[in-house]
Amino acid sequence: MRGRALITGPTAGIGNAFARELAKRGHDLVLVARDTARLEKIAAELREKHGVAVDVITADLTTDDGLAAAVNALTDTSHPVDLLVNNAGSSIAGWFGTTDIVEEDRHLDLMVRAPMHLMDAAIKAMAGRGHGEIINVASVAAFTPRGTYSAHKAWMVNLSRWAHMQYSDAGLTIMALCPGFVRTEFHQRMGADTSTIPRWMWLKADKLVKAALKDLDKGKSLSIPSVRYKVLATISQYAPKSVVMRAAKRGR
Repeated sequence: MRGRALITGPTAGIGNAFARELAKRGHDLVLVARDTARLEKIAAELREKHGVAVDVITADLTTDDGLAAAVNALTDTSHPVDLLVNNAGSSIAGWFGTTDIVEEDRHLDLMVRAPMHLMDAAIKAMAGRGHGEIINVASVAAFTPRGTYSAHKAWMVNLSRWAHMQYSDAGLTIMALCPGFVRTEFHQRMGADTSTIPRWMWLKADKLVKAALKDLDKGKSLSIPSVRYKVLATISQYAPKSVVMRAAKRGR
């Protein structure tokens, strides 16, 4: 057995792939999401298939009560969490300045406030035990200016890399995971048209997760799965500003 992992947003996509891969590797799980029925279905399947303990927490991380429920699980000394996967996220179809500011506030709570609170709780609990790991699911969008979504992800990358450096002596590994386009429900939920995205840009969630866990085992603070996205991220960071800005104007 390899300890206990808490995953936010495990009912689909990258979070679901993390839940399945970690259960396969022998981790007990705490699954946090809003949809109780989907949580229970996944939990029952993983218990039966892999023989691991799976707890579910129905919580909306944009609310104080929902966030408190997840924080309490991270600080429960009787059932310590060794790995936090901050995965829950969404996006808004539209550019900042044209979107509903109330939706932007909720998006900020989910993408920044919630992972910040969960990181805070996890770092304090894990540092006290002398070991622990955190994966913050960000995006290659963090390296290109594209509205509030990329701003939130840039924040996540920056904080993760600093925290990894700051708390490595306490036995913690903190890594930002920066995938590109992944075959999940993400774009469908935001109503985005993905028909113009080339096939070569799409990643599979299960392969992405395996690559991320491999990087985590190596103690990396940043994981960018696939050579193609490593190249694109490098170009975004070091190409002339005019080139990056033209690319950023093409879409979310």
